[in-house]
Amino acid sequence: MTAPRLENLIARIAAYKSVFPVGRVVALNDQTISVSGLTDLVSLGDRVRIRSRSGADIDGDVLRIGAREVDVMPSEPPAGLSMGDRVIVLGPSRISPDVSWIGRIVDPDGMPLDGKPLFPGEQALPLSRKPPAAAYRRPLGPRIEAGIAAFNTVLPVVYGQRIGLFAGSGVGKSTLLGLLGRNLDADVVVIALVGERGRELGHFVTQVLGAEGMRKTVVVAATSDQSALQRRRCALSAMSVAEYFRDRGAHVLYIADSITRFAEAHRDIALAAGEVAGPGGFPASMPHQIMALAERAGPGPNVTGVGDITAVFSVLVAGSDMEGLVADTLRGVLDGHVVLDRKIAERGRYPAIDLLRSVSRSLPDAASEAENALISEARKLLGAYDKAELMIQSGLYVAGADSLTDRAVRCWAALDGFLGRSRPETVTDSFAALAAALEMPRAEATQTPEMTVSHDA
Repeated sequence: MTAPRLENLIARIAAYKSVFPVGRVVALNDQTISVSGLTDLVSLGDRVRIRSRSGADIDGDVLRIGAREVDVMPSEPPAGLSMGDRVIVLGPSRISPDVSWIGRIVDPDGMPLDGKPLFPGEQALPLSRKPPAAAYRRPLGPRIEAGIAAFNTVLPVVYGQRIGLFAGSGVGKSTLLGLLGRNLDADVVVIALVGERGRELGHFVTQVLGAEGMRKTVVVAATSDQSALQRRRCALSAMSVAEYFRDRGAHVLYIADSITRFAEAHRDIALAAGEVAGPGGFPASMPHQIMALAERAGPGPNVTGVGDITAVFSVLVAGSDMEGLVADTLRGVLDGHVVLDRKIAERGRYPAIDLLRSVSRSLPDAASEAENALISEARKLLGAYDKAELMIQSGLYVAGADSLTDRAVRCWAALDGFLGRSRPETVTDSFAALAAALEMPRAEATQTPEMTVSHDA
């Protein structure tokens, strides 16, 4: 762990305040708390702290500002609060990341969850920031070594790409995210665990990521028992941490698990604020929240000394429904999507990637002509097998009836095994294995120049 610098200590001292605007609780229920005396002193989204006469402090966010009263959503059940309790204004939600956070687990407020001291950085960053100006962003960069066969070949990832990982529960989503976090070539990995089960947090950090993966990782977590405010803030805080490292010149991998729970948290907050429920119970503001978060990732501004944020957003899809509102909204703003299929997982192949329903929009530019030929051939053969699978499995297909289907039958087991390769390997090795599975000459891997980034981080 990096030792705190003097600047960290100064920043922590400077964050303390001795004078706060104060209001009073005038009405409360399970969802919101009405406060008087603050209408001219707060802005939407400001944090407040309710000082209960019972001795418990509860934080909350400002949801509505009226002519006489302010409505606050508490970050935990308001049990113990009463009329007349003092409400202190803390100001806008911010987080102060630092290079010493690498290897640590923090909550959405930047407080440590691993039992060790944690010092804030010198600058407090807002949780909601505008993305780099669209006209001045770099294009997508060269291909990244992903360390996983499928992502090295048929579903390549490039610098600044944003991909979605669409999966139901129990099909290996978290394991695949952990593999990407460990193996994908990045200077810093920032992982947002939104609404994750408390038990799964420890398992993901110690077993899935492991000590090697945590050496370059910051985990921001809000477990499922925490309030909607904390769960929504988790993804936003993690993105601010990723932007901090990007602005220092690092190539950052941002992983959010999951956007579905982020959207559900926003739904709870928006309904409490008085928005009307729309399709699927989601308010009209939900798609914008997802798109605004996704746009903050991607290539950095076209200036020297600033890196990129490559992002993986996971989506929980019930019954493999890719047309759900959350999945459909996110898929429309990404540079590719990967679908995990339960039937593939049930027959024991992990990662359970359904290649025919997955796509990387970095192709064909991310691969050479020879590599694109291998990728096209793999998709063609898998498509031919999928089309004839029912006849093949029922014994109705007669060998020799179609040369493409014959070759697909011959190559299917090797191709299926190739898509399940998850051991660390280079792009060159992965394409060699794909060529072998296709019984084709090996393609020479494209030699792409490494993106130059500053490693101040």
